[in-house]
Amino acid sequence: QVQLVESGGDLVQPGGSLRLSCAMSGSIVTIYAMGWYRQAPGKQRELVAVISSGGATNYADSVKGRFTISRDNAKNTVNLQMNSLKPAGTADYYCSAKRVVLLSNLDYWGQGTQVTVSS
Repeated sequence: QVQLVESGGDLVQPGGSLRLSCAMSGSIVTIYAMGWYRQAPGKQRELVAVISSGGATNYADSVKGRFTISRDNAKNTVNLQMNSLKPAGTADYYCSAKRVVLLSNLDYWGQGTQVTVSS
């Protein structure tokens, strides 16, 4: 069974940096579209960044130029490097893995890691 475990969330000052990591067990990250989502208090969950199985990346406009999603195939993890953090970045961050197999949508989620951007 596929499991995703996020880590790296913390309290950070505005302008600071954090690196989130998502470790996959039960499969390999290279065959999934891996994404990072976030959900701020009272708001809907939103896509932050995604990396396809082929390695293509895409970002929400609000984080372009500041966040970088990457894959470490040797460690079977997907990481999110977050620079120049803003208070609006305060949220629970979730890792997802998506794949279509024989017309069935496989969709896995981690439990989330909390990021607080505050002085």
